[in-house]
Amino acid sequence: MEGFSREPKLLDQVHIAIRARHFSWRTEKAYIGWIKRFIIFHGKRHPANLGEAEVTAFLSTLATRDGVSSSTQNQALSAILFLYRAVLGKNLEWLEGVVRAKRSVRLPVVLTRDEVRAILGELRGTPWLMASLMYGAGLRLLECARLRVKDIDFERLEITVRNGKGGKDRRTMLPVALRGALAAHVERVKRLHDRDLRRRLGSVALPDGIERKYPRAAWEWGWQWVFPAARPYRDPRTGRFQRHHLH
Repeated sequence: MEGFSREPKLLDQVHIAIRARHFSWRTEKAYIGWIKRFIIFHGKRHPANLGEAEVTAFLSTLATRDGVSSSTQNQALSAILFLYRAVLGKNLEWLEGVVRAKRSVRLPVVLTRDEVRAILGELRGTPWLMASLMYGAGLRLLECARLRVKDIDFERLEITVRNGKGGKDRRTMLPVALRGALAAHVERVKRLHDRDLRRRLGSVALPDGIERKYPRAAWEWGWQWVFPAARPYRDPRTGRFQRHHLH
C-alpha cells in the first residue's frame, strides 16, 4: 500500500535504541539476550502487556532456580528497565518482592612473577605482545584490543586508554621492555594499512559520531587499530569493508 510503513520489530527497536546511545557491542549483546529470555519466560507475550509482577517473577527465578550471581541479576534488571524506558516508553514502579541473588565473595587470583613468566613463555607473536602489554601496562582485555595508533606515545612511554571501565579515559605507562617489539608491530600494521588503502579499503569504525564530523578520519593512520583483525568485514550500516580490532 502506498505510504504504508511498518514499525520495526521489538528487538530491532532495541538495537536502534542501544546504538543511538553508543553502548558497547558487549552491552548490546547482553541486553538483547536478557530481553529474549524475559519474553520466552513469559510464553512469548509482548512486554507491553507485562508489568512489574512479571518482571519481579523473572528476576526472582534467576536467583532461586538458576542460581545466578548478584551482578548477573543486576545486568538482567538493567536490560529489562532499558527495554521499558527507552523502547516502550514506560516507567516501571518499584519492583517489590524480588528475591535477590547472593553476592559472592571471592578472593582474586594473583599470579606470581614466575607464573606470569611461564604463561608468556608459551605465547608467540601478537598474542604474546598483547598479553605482555596487559600485564606490564595494567590493561584489561578489551582495552588492549581497542588500542588505536594515536593512543601510543613512544617518546613519553605512555598509553592512553579510551573509554575504559566506567566510560573513563586514563593514561598508563608503556613498559620500556616492550617499546621495541610494539614499535616493530606497529610498523607491520602500517604496511597492512597502506596495502588496504591501495585496495580502496583501510577504514575502521569510529566512536561518538567522529565520522560525521570528520568524514575521512576512518581512513587516517592515527585512528587505525594497533591490533587489527586479519581480514576486513563488510559493515552492514555503511556497506563498506573495514577492519575490526582483533577479537
